[in-house]
Amino acid sequence: MAASMNGPLAGVRVVELAGIGPGPFAAMLLADLGADVVRIDRPGGAGLGIDPAHDLTNRNKRSVLIDLKSEDGPGRVLDLVERADVLIEGYRPGVAERLGVGPDVCLARNPRLVYGRMTGWGQDGPLAPRAGHDIGYIALAGTLSMIGKDGEPPVVPANLVGDYAGGSLYLVIGVLAALQHARSEGGRGQVVDAAIVDGAAHLATMIHGMMAAGGWQDRRGANLLDGGCPFYGTYETADGRYMAVGALEQRFYDEFVDLLGIKDELPARKDFDRWGELREAVAARFRTRTRAEWTAVFEGSDACVAPVLTLREAPAHPHLAARATFVDHAGITQPAPAPRFSATPGAVTRPPALPGADTAEVARDWGVTLSVPLEDR
Repeated sequence: MAASMNGPLAGVRVVELAGIGPGPFAAMLLADLGADVVRIDRPGGAGLGIDPAHDLTNRNKRSVLIDLKSEDGPGRVLDLVERADVLIEGYRPGVAERLGVGPDVCLARNPRLVYGRMTGWGQDGPLAPRAGHDIGYIALAGTLSMIGKDGEPPVVPANLVGDYAGGSLYLVIGVLAALQHARSEGGRGQVVDAAIVDGAAHLATMIHGMMAAGGWQDRRGANLLDGGCPFYGTYETADGRYMAVGALEQRFYDEFVDLLGIKDELPARKDFDRWGELREAVAARFRTRTRAEWTAVFEGSDACVAPVLTLREAPAHPHLAARATFVDHAGITQPAPAPRFSATPGAVTRPPALPGADTAEVARDWGVTLSVPLEDR
């Protein structure tokens, strides 16, 4: 089965040097948008030990096995690089160079190549050579300090804010911008240095502006958007589940307290000194009914209230089902490609690539010589 030609990036060729976390997710995004992504897997796997058949960050890709430490490994990768538009790697600074596939040698082989580098600390700076993970990157960037309740430890937002929002998405933006430059008249390839600390800091740009203007306190749980506001947060229901409230604007707030049924019992929303009292009144009211009952109360309203669904519950929500926000492919329910395109829609067309399973196919399609694993011959 040849590579998918769906999506606005159909025809773009990407080489991904196998890793974990934000690099594979970025390559998945490009594959979801139609790029032909060939993942260079190494013997022994990438590190986390996830069953490859369930690693959805490798969907829509193809895989070949190449040992970069073998004598002919770097040369085989460079043969692919010569035919590629983009390369993505997530090694520590200097590792790709030592393996013989660093940006200098790759750009010498293909001057229009976009060489995307995904790291936590970046390619330079005092911490560049150090190990790290999502939590440390967002901690240093200041982003983690904003998440959680006042007087309690910061809350870890899985690895979504650092690895994927501050990492993968910024790498994809950088790669696409560099690809546009490389394909323009007089353009050339270049290196994209995507560091999670940079992206995580950049995500908080609006907050830094609000803080400079005196509209944001540099502490948790004391601001409009961090849970400090009683009409922007989550509340437990009678069955131990939760409702999310985002009634920021006055007209939405008015509808919210009206449907809540206690509008005449609450202190004024702008009376900041009584926000604690307001929060307790709202919390007490939410505890009187189940999540399903409150969902029915706010259904069809502009009160900006929604049930907090679990990962397993979300796909069945009527709105998400109507938009096909989740799809079933190869026996796995998973998020559909995003965003949507009217003329060149993306799709999930291939299950997660199994290491080395596509070696013969890639060799044929890309016109290179690759060693085919015995089981595929």
